[in-house]
Amino acid sequence: MRLPIILGATVLASLSFFTSPVAATALTYKLAPNERQCFYSTADKKGSKVAFYFAVQSGGSFDVDYKVTGPNEKIILDGSKERQGDFVFTANEPGEYSFCFSNDMSTFAEKMVDFEIAVENEARAELPSKQGTSPEHLSSLEESLFKLSGQLSTISRNQKYFRTRENRNFSTVRSTESRIFNFSVIESLMMVTMSCLQVFIVRFFFQGARKGYV
Repeated sequence: MRLPIILGATVLASLSFFTSPVAATALTYKLAPNERQCFYSTADKKGSKVAFYFAVQSGGSFDVDYKVTGPNEKIILDGSKERQGDFVFTANEPGEYSFCFSNDMSTFAEKMVDFEIAVENEARAELPSKQGTSPEHLSSLEESLFKLSGQLSTISRNQKYFRTRENRNFSTVRSTESRIFNFSVIESLMMVTMSCLQVFIVRFFFQGARKGYV
């Protein structure tokens, strides 16, 4: 009975070690036309891993310009008219990193941008050793935790991807519905106008015939 308890305590302790070093920020921002907005995150140590993800959920052609700048104004990543991106880079210098989005290409369209910034500020901790557990058990448990972490990361990325696809498809359907409605209204107005014009022309002919008869 003691071995499952020890393994359970080891798993909980390991999960706490795996989750504590990473500082993550997930936000959704509405980017106005001709607006440029920057967000900042700090890497405390040299060699920290920085993960940057973004996806345009709605607005225009679902594209945006982005730029990632380091502490010395050195451009690390940049791109124009991108719909989404998923990057991981190493912070070679400690300090503040800026993540900027630009909507200069749009005059009227607002862009809804969903993004996430994660900075790993500390080294990954090792699994604590407990009495009654062999190194083989710890290594297999560590490997299982790494696999679980990778699977959870894959699931999270798939959820973000499907969420982005759902929002874009919904925006396309809404745009199509609006166009169909506008076309129906214009078509109805044209039919009413043509009917009124035909009635006016017929009445004009009959009135002219009556005047000629008199």
